[in-house]
Amino acid sequence: MTSISHARRRFLGAAAAVPALSSLVALPVPARAQTANTGRPGSMPAATVLRWLDGAAPARFEGATLGVPWPRGVLRPAAGTAPQFTLGAGSPAVQSWPLAYWPDGSLKWTAHAVAGGAVPAAMDLQRGSSGAAAPGVSVQQRAGQVTVTVGELAWTIPTAGPYLVEQATRRGRTMMRHLRLVALRQDGPELEGGGTVSRQPFASRVSKVQVEQAGPVRAVVKLEGIHNGGGRDWLPFSLRLYFHAGSNNVRIVHSFVYDGDPARDFIAGLGVTATVPMTDPSHDRHVRFSGEGVGVWGEAVRPVTGLRRDPGQAWRDAQVAGKALPPLEGMAQAVRDGLPWIPEWGDFTLAQATPDGFTIRKRTGSGRAWIDSNGGTRTKGLAYVGGAAGGVALGLKDFWQRAPTALEVRGAAAVGDNAAAEITAWMVAPSGPALDMRSYRGVDGMDTHEKQIAGLNITYEDYEAGWDSSIGVARTSELQLWVLDGTPSHDAFSGMAEQVANPARLVLAPARIQECGVFGDWDVARRDTPARTVVEDWLDAQLDQYLVEQVQHRWYGFWSYGDVMHAYDADRHMWRYDIGGYAWDNSELSTDLWLWYSYLRTGRADVFKFAEAMTRHTGEVDVYHLGRFKGFGTRHGVQHWSDSSKQPRVSNAAYRRIYYFLTADERVGDLMRELLDSDADLHKVDISRKLAPSAERATPAAGLVNAAFGTMWGSLVSAWLAEWERTNDPRWRDKILAGMESIGGLKRRWFASSAPYDPRSGRFQGPGEHVALSQLNGVFGVVEMSSELLTLLDAPAYRKAWLEYCRYYNATPAELVALLGKDPGKRAQPDSHSRLTAYAAHHERDRALALRAWRELLGDAAFLKPRPARRIEGTQVLRPLREQSGIGTNGTAQRSLAAIQNLALVGDTLDEAMRAAGLLR
Repeated sequence: MTSISHARRRFLGAAAAVPALSSLVALPVPARAQTANTGRPGSMPAATVLRWLDGAAPARFEGATLGVPWPRGVLRPAAGTAPQFTLGAGSPAVQSWPLAYWPDGSLKWTAHAVAGGAVPAAMDLQRGSSGAAAPGVSVQQRAGQVTVTVGELAWTIPTAGPYLVEQATRRGRTMMRHLRLVALRQDGPELEGGGTVSRQPFASRVSKVQVEQAGPVRAVVKLEGIHNGGGRDWLPFSLRLYFHAGSNNVRIVHSFVYDGDPARDFIAGLGVTATVPMTDPSHDRHVRFSGEGVGVWGEAVRPVTGLRRDPGQAWRDAQVAGKALPPLEGMAQAVRDGLPWIPEWGDFTLAQATPDGFTIRKRTGSGRAWIDSNGGTRTKGLAYVGGAAGGVALGLKDFWQRAPTALEVRGAAAVGDNAAAEITAWMVAPSGPALDMRSYRGVDGMDTHEKQIAGLNITYEDYEAGWDSSIGVARTSELQLWVLDGTPSHDAFSGMAEQVANPARLVLAPARIQECGVFGDWDVARRDTPARTVVEDWLDAQLDQYLVEQVQHRWYGFWSYGDVMHAYDADRHMWRYDIGGYAWDNSELSTDLWLWYSYLRTGRADVFKFAEAMTRHTGEVDVYHLGRFKGFGTRHGVQHWSDSSKQPRVSNAAYRRIYYFLTADERVGDLMRELLDSDADLHKVDISRKLAPSAERATPAAGLVNAAFGTMWGSLVSAWLAEWERTNDPRWRDKILAGMESIGGLKRRWFASSAPYDPRSGRFQGPGEHVALSQLNGVFGVVEMSSELLTLLDAPAYRKAWLEYCRYYNATPAELVALLGKDPGKRAQPDSHSRLTAYAAHHERDRALALRAWRELLGDAAFLKPRPARRIEGTQVLRPLREQSGIGTNGTAQRSLAAIQNLALVGDTLDEAMRAAGLLR
């Protein structure tokens, strides 16, 4: 780890609405089409089979959306006609639109929304007319409101005001009212040893509504606003409502940004609330909570089971099933006459205090004592309140993973003409400690840059007062809400809970994605040779270990779920959660890319979900969305915002882009667009500010900023590439080309490492005559970006510069002296940079270089040798755990990426390389 710290110091020194899809025209395909990651014209895939991520079809399906890639040149949109994709006879209806374009204007990615309801084992996406959705989705926009209709349900969405949804009606009857956001501000931390704090309620105030899609299979409505309370605005939010044909469900994707004063604005509660009319008699009103696994907790507001007197089997069975009781005239008279004396339970709470435990309590009403009911370990996060005439279910995804969370029902026993209950899903539970946004540490004497560098050298934390701010970080949560025409059965409710916790997702097989030449250098995992089997087994073992680490070290919580730790402390048998830059990883060395390329190759559901949680975390929590650091992310640290190094290498769109195209997720699309102009603010976050000036980082002319090619430009370029793909706007292509051409024009090309950069033109300036080498330049996505860009753009100078850098980064000192006139010194991480060697070997058809790439990766091959995990238990640890020696995100992510890309580029030489190294008989 000392070498990493040294490398860090060396680096500091060096450095709108979706358009409709028109009908598709097949283009002529060259006779010798190439499809394998070249971006050159390819042939139409033989089949596009949609399959379920988890393998089997789900018990319940509320609709889903996915992205589908196409080889360059095979599909071109033709204006003026309806979408032309179908899933075939007997399959759900599908709605399609363009998601990305190849440079020639042909479709690179299309998005497809599939109607809910039917759940065939697999579906074949074909060109052709999709059948009408039944029932379909329609949208009407009038002054002051938007109405979305799905079958018999009509959802009224005001264009301004306190409500996300004013009401939901079925056949003219109001089933739900006043869907809204709620928040609680606490004016200080929980006080130890006495004292009080106050809490102030806030509620949503919508200021903007935009219909992004209007059916017939899917409608999407985006709302933006802020929380307001006591005359103050706080916590801006954006939120999307998703409606699918064939479903009485609305999916809610809620995002907010923290904009308070960390010293006095503690988030004590954050939730989504709906009002549910209660028209049934109390014995026909019901509350449901999801339990452990498929379990369900379900009780009536006024129970008729378990009484001293038996009402009769039919009445007991009906109440347990959630149905209206048979006519009371037939009930045992003693019970019928005694109904008024049975307590009515009005308030219910399920609180998931930790990832390992939840409790259920209820009370008759406000001012009365709470009664403990039951509890368990982990629940899927769904609640229901209603009656025989209908009700509302509301659930929160990642419920136990983000604990403390809660589900609440209030007023279920309300009486009167306007009797109504409130149902709330708390993303931040008021029963838990308020979210403390303050820094975990003080200045502690680090009041100069020299002292801060000294601190970096001991804890690996780059601290600076005022740069450890949480103002501007964000979080996105996913919820689902159903408006139902009756209380669901236990089985039906369990199926709904599964969809909250694990939404059914349609995906493509890895081979179908890979044949389209998207996402650069990777191939489908296979074990067709002894050597590949060894490497694939090792790759799987790394993934499996991290899945275990998340569980056994409890990498959970509102802000932290989705991230991983950076380095391990074998003495304490703990990850270094409290040691500076060794704590939370914050995408260091492209952990996100490791997970996403691993999913692309394998199609593993557990890896997809792990990567998805990371994408939701790193793009929101580790990045600033407002304030002086907007557009930049925070280097790894004890808190996700505590390190003073704010860089584009963390906010990097490359870490979101794969998920975006696989899922067409609008929120992630927003996050990538937020980054488009971040280069204009690079002067605000100069990471070399603490170091003495040197020739290679001399203060540039006005309007310019020193920018490293990999950690800065290579990170920014991913957002421009995504935007060019999404819009086909040449402005972003030209900005990318400007950077590529100017790097290629420097004297030392990529070996200059950095140069003065002009955000206005996108070009690097100056002669570029200094030689400066940092391994960090090649480990934050620029390798993947360069591979893709060189298949899309004609940039000969950059191609030459990149191939040169790839060939020589791991070359001998003599070879570097011959090239550069000097030896740039020790180069870190030669194993992970073996993929650069492999890239040059592949494109220059150099078999000797390919074998060198494998030697660089394999080294003594110690990492490939089985290292059985040992079980640690007893007084040394909090709980028994499985400890894998040598684990650490630094080596794992980059070495895995190198293995993945080497297999794709020079995999045909692996067996020879391993035999030569004595690793195969």
